[in-house]
Amino acid sequence: HARGRERSSATSPQMAVREVSAHDSLRLLREHLPALLPQDAVEVAASLGVGPGRPLHWSFAEAGCLCTVLPDHLQALGALDVAGLVGRGLDRAGVEAWLAQREGKEATVGRATGVPAHFVVIQELPGAGSAAQTLIVRSVRDGEEVTCEGEDEAQHVPLDTDVLPTSSPPRPLAELRLALLRLCRALHVTELVCRVCTVGQRCLVVEAQLQLDEAASYLCGAKWGACRFPAPFGRLELPEEAAIHELDSRTGASLKFTLLNRKGRVWTLIAGGGASVVYTDTICEYGFAKELANYGEYSGDPPEDFVYEYAKIILGVMTSSPEPHGKILLIGGGVANFTDVASTFKGLVRALKQFGPALKACGTSVWVRRGGPNYSEGLALMKRACEDIGVPAQVFGPEAHLTAIVRDALVAQPGMAKPLSELPPLVVKLPKAAAVERSAAGGGGAGGVVTFDAGTQAIVYGLQTKAVQRMLDFDTLCGRKTPSVAAIINPTGEATFEKFMFGSSDVLVPIYTRLADAMERHGKTAHVLINFASFRSVYDATLEALQFSDVIRTHAIIAEGVPEALTRRLHQEAAKRGVGIIGPATVGGIMPGRFRIGNAGGAVENLLLAKLYRPGSVGYTTKSGGMSNELNNIVALNTDGVREGIAIGGDRWPGVRFIDVLLRFEKDPSIKMMVLLGEVGGREEFLVADAIADGRITKPVVAWCCGTAAEAFDYDVQFGHAGARARGGDETATSKNLALRQAGAHVPRSFDEYGDLIAKVYQALVDGGVIVPLASEPLAPTLPTDFDELRKKGLVRKRANFVSSISDDRGAEPTYAGVPISEIAADDELGVGGTIALLWFRRRLPRYVSKFIELCVIICADHGPCVSGAHNTIVAARAGKDLVSSLISGLATIGPRFGGALDDAAQMFAAALDQGLSPEAFVEQCKREQKVIMGIGHKVKSLDNPDRRVVLVKEYAKSHFSATPLLDFAVAVELITTKKRANLILNVDGAIAVCFVDLLRGCGAFTRTEADELVESGVLNGIFVSSRTLGLVGHFLDQKRLKQPLYRHPADDVTYLLD
Repeated sequence: HARGRERSSATSPQMAVREVSAHDSLRLLREHLPALLPQDAVEVAASLGVGPGRPLHWSFAEAGCLCTVLPDHLQALGALDVAGLVGRGLDRAGVEAWLAQREGKEATVGRATGVPAHFVVIQELPGAGSAAQTLIVRSVRDGEEVTCEGEDEAQHVPLDTDVLPTSSPPRPLAELRLALLRLCRALHVTELVCRVCTVGQRCLVVEAQLQLDEAASYLCGAKWGACRFPAPFGRLELPEEAAIHELDSRTGASLKFTLLNRKGRVWTLIAGGGASVVYTDTICEYGFAKELANYGEYSGDPPEDFVYEYAKIILGVMTSSPEPHGKILLIGGGVANFTDVASTFKGLVRALKQFGPALKACGTSVWVRRGGPNYSEGLALMKRACEDIGVPAQVFGPEAHLTAIVRDALVAQPGMAKPLSELPPLVVKLPKAAAVERSAAGGGGAGGVVTFDAGTQAIVYGLQTKAVQRMLDFDTLCGRKTPSVAAIINPTGEATFEKFMFGSSDVLVPIYTRLADAMERHGKTAHVLINFASFRSVYDATLEALQFSDVIRTHAIIAEGVPEALTRRLHQEAAKRGVGIIGPATVGGIMPGRFRIGNAGGAVENLLLAKLYRPGSVGYTTKSGGMSNELNNIVALNTDGVREGIAIGGDRWPGVRFIDVLLRFEKDPSIKMMVLLGEVGGREEFLVADAIADGRITKPVVAWCCGTAAEAFDYDVQFGHAGARARGGDETATSKNLALRQAGAHVPRSFDEYGDLIAKVYQALVDGGVIVPLASEPLAPTLPTDFDELRKKGLVRKRANFVSSISDDRGAEPTYAGVPISEIAADDELGVGGTIALLWFRRRLPRYVSKFIELCVIICADHGPCVSGAHNTIVAARAGKDLVSSLISGLATIGPRFGGALDDAAQMFAAALDQGLSPEAFVEQCKREQKVIMGIGHKVKSLDNPDRRVVLVKEYAKSHFSATPLLDFAVAVELITTKKRANLILNVDGAIAVCFVDLLRGCGAFTRTEADELVESGVLNGIFVSSRTLGLVGHFLDQKRLKQPLYRHPADDVTYLLD
């Protein structure tokens, strides 16, 4: 039971409701509750947190107070009592002794075993010995419920009021209830449980446990302070989990990993949050819960390098212990929306090849199933890799059921799991046609969602050009005559137009900055808003859009991480106006042959694979966006296809619920059967069971709730969605599946037979004449393919307009000459000079070379305000020009007369030496040809007043270079020129030039040809330009800091030649 990190409010991802430590729960009540009550009406027990890096610091006001001490890991007090982990009535010495006996010691609480790392010490309040009552404030869809121990019913408080019902308890407790309610709303507390004693007119809070909505941290994180969100007991973060947590924090994709059993036989590398739950369920349903090694997923199209690092960590743990019976590696995933399967598989393949010998030594067998863009190439890569490393592998595409590889891997071998028996004969109640027609005419029960047809148009909020193009591509596949997107709202841009492809033609879609402007122009045709606003701004954007509820009847909110309190207010406002909201945290929905909400359905390959260009007979609904794509595939494989599919979103309080969607399907005569994919957590599926039982839903429903594996763990596991967690015994996936089965839904025994059950129900409807299959499948439509997509698949080629060999920003992090930036920053041997070497010369150079480059940069950075470059920069700055314009003004003066002497000096001296000229002959030749010797001469410096910069360059070269033939030649020339005039010395330009040539030729990193080409290319001017930029920027900032006015050259400094 290794110790690891726990999350704090500063580092947790904004994804779910999370329990706060008991210490921080009491702290939050102490900080915020007194302000909501009359003075001295409440006292909250003082507490101390004890844990790693936080030793016991006794700070209670009363020196002789008695305390209760217990572990602070979310365990129930009763369970801790049974485990002997609660100390009561202890003074300071008693607490210290109690902690000394238990800190670092393994303990068992319920089914979980671990080492308590955090403890809470709670002061026992005087007078609190009387019987305590439990008060609970819990958020529900339309408000809060306040429950008090001993009362028959909870008090329901609607969202639009904070007044408790009149039948409240006596004054102190009533006031406390109201204060707790207001505190929960102010701090985004989703559940508060506390133990309260009443003493006269005062309430004493002796225990508390709060749950916070992490998504609201941007709203009230300052009020929360540094809260600790404990890991479940026995489940502290392990080093490998911490490594992947850190990896996850560096990418916009999702990388998750929980190590369940380090020595387990069954290991998983699963793409997609929903798919990871389904695979885990199926493994456990086949009896391998104790052999399951890990739970996790990668999703969101992570870059290849991140996938490689992710897989490398997992395979490292997997191969760290032998397994005599062999290990099983399941590389699975649903049909990806847009993730390039071939690209992510390249990362997995790299890791597999690295661990090939270790995998073989463990007797590993690999089982692969994946679909989505470029899945064929990805599967071929995986198969070849396994053949190369000598590991047996079975590879399948979307033609196989999602979890078929689990069955094949666990059942195929002797002594493994037993296969499920054949599905028993089904009794499918055929809906009466008349009943369906009456329902279709009735209306209501559809959650306010419009009826989508081939003329439905939407307004897209947010400049999501890829999503818009995908919607228009779907329009083309469906044969729509008009684009499904009427307009785009870009509140931070400007009103304009954006060009898209509609089929093979261009179409301009108007962009507005205000929704009101779009409604004025398109209000007669656009009745759907697809809202891509961020989680921070989507609340205000939706409230604005609800003002147009007479026109915009349906919203789809795509954003994840919207605070629950804001979500519930939006749903309340939408309900008042009869508007349907799909989401938040939804991918949208798909209406084959008619309409597509945003990115639903995924890439074009998926649309064609699942035949979404034409309607079928099945309506489905799920929470998971990723699994909605898999459902498209499952339905297409086992029926005549999808009529409508809606992903309601993964948050706890979706706008349109399962019951709303299925009642909508019930009223649609073209939908003959329904498919529901639910999950652990929440009670939405029970509403569906009630509707089936009481006859509101008469059409056949095939249902399954994912997350059955949660009951196999000894601690809570947060699955991918914010709502995917059971907060009560009746919220488990098993209890939901049972309720649905008892109500009359068709529920498989495992997700593994989900597709088979759908096929059997469909066939029964066909046999009963309810569904008449197509006589022949129509030809699949074609869609013009973008050039970039064809090139990615290797079907076309085009010469690149640019070639770059010095840097690359396509991977996990940018690289210079193949060296990652993080490595450059951490390497003390590189520095600025080494970085220049990588970018200019594409190679690492010895440290003395890098230091010489840095010396040149320092020496050339500036030469005062009077030289032409600085002068121009100063004049431009004083004219009010910006930094870049002023810098360009100064840099433009660099040339043969200013700075450019470095290149010319290098070439002149090198040519003379290479021709075998003596210094005397070289000087005489220049005199004869009337050429100025570049790099010789200075206005101020002379033999008697040497240039210290030249001395530094010469001394460094003599001390560090293996040879300095060109410097020696130049010094010999200087001896000749200074005889004519003392200031004809080797100047700094000349010194740097000749030393740099000696460096390039003598450091061993370049051939003679390469060194000469670099000089001819202007590398020395590059040194001057780069370094002088530093000085010019300094002059600009200096003028701005000194607030210098516009410069006008004085007239007395101009000679006017007018005659």
